[in-house]
Amino acid sequence: MINISISRALIACIFMLTGSAAHADALRLMIFGDSLVAGYGLDRVTAFPRQLQSRLTAKGFDVEVINAGVSGDTTSSGKSRLDWTLANTPDAIMIVLGGNDMLRGVDPSVTRRNLDEILSALTDRNIPVMLCGMLASPNLGADYQAEFDSIYPELAAKYDVAFYPFFLEGVALEPKFNQPDGIHPNAIGVRKIVLGMLDDVGKFLTEIR
Repeated sequence: MINISISRALIACIFMLTGSAAHADALRLMIFGDSLVAGYGLDRVTAFPRQLQSRLTAKGFDVEVINAGVSGDTTSSGKSRLDWTLANTPDAIMIVLGGNDMLRGVDPSVTRRNLDEILSALTDRNIPVMLCGMLASPNLGADYQAEFDSIYPELAAKYDVAFYPFFLEGVALEPKFNQPDGIHPNAIGVRKIVLGMLDDVGKFLTEIR
């Protein structure tokens, strides 16, 4: 069994190696999240970070997009790896976490607390954040849905961070934009996500500069 600290160091190195080539003074945007970021079922070129990198570069942004996604991550596991992931020294972070909490029926109060602590830690480090929201499935019940869906806009307001209401906007539950599992976007779905949020990300990066 590999020592945990060694494993984390190796993952951190992979994050650095998989970031697209950029100028030394390029703004480093880390995408911190789960399989939606890691690119489950996709190759590296069609995964969200690389497609976002390509679109931002085409719009003239000097930015390096870092893929810090780990498939299966919940907000709890994301919180536990935040400190060592920041060894990649990002200038800004986009957070895409919480989907797995919802799929596993995690108590929304736990999800809220974890995201609150992540945002607090990033605020303390003066790292600009763009928080991407998630929405609960209606089959979890109206009470769960209301409590879960309120997490993201309320935390975005609390910490005064950039906010994109629903990461899977226009893609969730649309078969043509998803892989056979019905959960993970296919390459076309990722393209739709990127195009849908591109202006918001551009505004976020412009304000940082």
